[in-house]
Amino acid sequence: MQEQLFSRRLPSIIAISIAFGLSACGGSSSPVADAPLVIPSAPADPGVVDSAPVAANVPAFVDNVASNQRGDARYATVDTNAGVRVLVGFKDIWKPLTDIVDAGVTAPAVGSFPAIVASAWTGLPKDGTAGGTILNTSVHNANIQYVIDATSKRTPAQESAAYLDDRRGKGYSVTDGLGPLTNAWRLSAQQTTSITAIAADSGSVLYNDSGNNTGVGGSANAAFGNVVDLVNAMGNNGSTEPAKRFYKYARPFRWSSSVVVAPSLIPAISTTPATDGGFTSGHSAEATRDAVGMAYAVPERFQEILTRGLELGENRILAGMHSPLDVISGRVLAQAVAAANLLDPANAAKKAAAVTQAHTALMAQTNTTADNFYAFAHSGTTDTDRFADYATNKANYLRRLTYGFAPIASTNVAAVVPKGAEVLLETRLPYLSDTQRRVVLKTTAIPSGYPVLDDAEGWGRLNLFAAADGYGVFFGNVVVSMDASKGGFYALDSWRNNISGTGKLTKQGSGVLKLTGNNTWTGGTQLEAGTLEADAATAFGAGDVYVSGGTLAGNVTGTLTIGGKYTQLANTTLELNMGSAQNKFSVNGTMTIAGGTLHIKFPGGYKPALGDTLNLISAASLKGKFTTINVDGFTTVTSTYTDTGLQLRLGS
Repeated sequence: MQEQLFSRRLPSIIAISIAFGLSACGGSSSPVADAPLVIPSAPADPGVVDSAPVAANVPAFVDNVASNQRGDARYATVDTNAGVRVLVGFKDIWKPLTDIVDAGVTAPAVGSFPAIVASAWTGLPKDGTAGGTILNTSVHNANIQYVIDATSKRTPAQESAAYLDDRRGKGYSVTDGLGPLTNAWRLSAQQTTSITAIAADSGSVLYNDSGNNTGVGGSANAAFGNVVDLVNAMGNNGSTEPAKRFYKYARPFRWSSSVVVAPSLIPAISTTPATDGGFTSGHSAEATRDAVGMAYAVPERFQEILTRGLELGENRILAGMHSPLDVISGRVLAQAVAAANLLDPANAAKKAAAVTQAHTALMAQTNTTADNFYAFAHSGTTDTDRFADYATNKANYLRRLTYGFAPIASTNVAAVVPKGAEVLLETRLPYLSDTQRRVVLKTTAIPSGYPVLDDAEGWGRLNLFAAADGYGVFFGNVVVSMDASKGGFYALDSWRNNISGTGKLTKQGSGVLKLTGNNTWTGGTQLEAGTLEADAATAFGAGDVYVSGGTLAGNVTGTLTIGGKYTQLANTTLELNMGSAQNKFSVNGTMTIAGGTLHIKFPGGYKPALGDTLNLISAASLKGKFTTINVDGFTTVTSTYTDTGLQLRLGS
């Protein structure tokens, strides 16, 4: 598109000339002639909007969740049970004896791992006690070896965590992922537990939790009953028993005597191994379902609570009770079940009431308001909140998605997003549409090819931690509109992924969107309203930046770099937080300033002295001037514009 002489927002050259003639808070010196500006065009609209269609000709889990019934477990198959079908990728690793008998093949001995316990999974076909045969020895061996290694190196602290997560109610355990909100949640939910430590005689006595797990729901808890009910509803149609009975894959300690079950959990070992399957892990599934429900109600702790849910799954491995594939499958099944329950029309009023009730009750308990609730929820340190460190959470979550398995199939198959999965982000990214939330899930999905995770619908490849950080890739035109009057994430949010792609970002609405990634998208950025903030040097990607409304903010240690051209129109603001006096804003292309305000802040303790010169802006070519320049703490500022930059000399 050719550059235009007039901007739609600047009706005349006269207006521009008058604006440029104004002094910049005390004086202006410039060799640049006050000639009419040629206002560049905004970055081109790609003309398309990205989408994430549902996989064709695949039964949707959310439409068939009711088929996953515990009572039908002995007769569940891939064709009849949604819970079995979503985990069908396991059949690339292990073929259950049910399939072998149906095919008229003589059943081989179970397993091929060197230290197999031969008594595992004996019995008649189709009665829930048969075994199967290994199809991928490498993956199976790695699966069991992982548990051998983990349990042989298990520390006393890890055994304690594994014991608590085994014997205590999962709903109670997972709430410590709420950090500074944990005690307020437990008080509001009236949660109790009788399991607080490993008893001295736990090696010979089985202790069961006599507490109430998720707490008191319904009308018996007027202040928090809807929240408890929502978390409990995540378990509807969530049984792992059909998958256990169909896949008939033994627990790791029955595959190998080298697996060291936690001594405190020896009494918890089932005395009927023929019906005690490892795949899939019920504890892991329940923890993830509970975590999704809590994260929906309190999205301010979305990533932390989901990280805690997956941590409970890893503790099942450290206990020696489950293998990585058991735990991975529990997460996959749980996410699908939780989404189905959040979509259930019967829960629509309940989930809305739960979100409102959770915030009302927790704010009352913590003496916070809507303005500081998020800050309080993240006010802990690593000494008081095990999930206070974002980078650690991210690394652990990503590791637990695959547990280090090597891919066994193509790694570049395009991601698909399951029908209804967008509901999992409904409260975390409320200002996006359902279509946009689906695209977020698509662009943050893990690569294809990992064992068990390539189900046809896409549940296995979801990375909800990354999805909570916004888009991973921009294709087409991405329009984000945030309404600060609604509060919460409508008013302020951060996208922390490294965003790539060829699309264009357009920010609208009164809210604040912060970009913290090392971004490389090329289609450009247009700010029309509100605030768009860069918290990383390349936060605005590699394209042009066009500010036609609102405030573009830079909060960067070092230099904020604009990859292409930069254009700022009248009645807009460029706001820079400075920590030094040098070159805070660098434009690789032409910088066109058609008025507007430049605001310099010093939030980090740095404060220049009177008479200092700030080498503020550099560009390949600089044209035009700001109407107003404000520097916090200084009443007089002299600006010096050159063909390639701007300096500010600070007065009193």
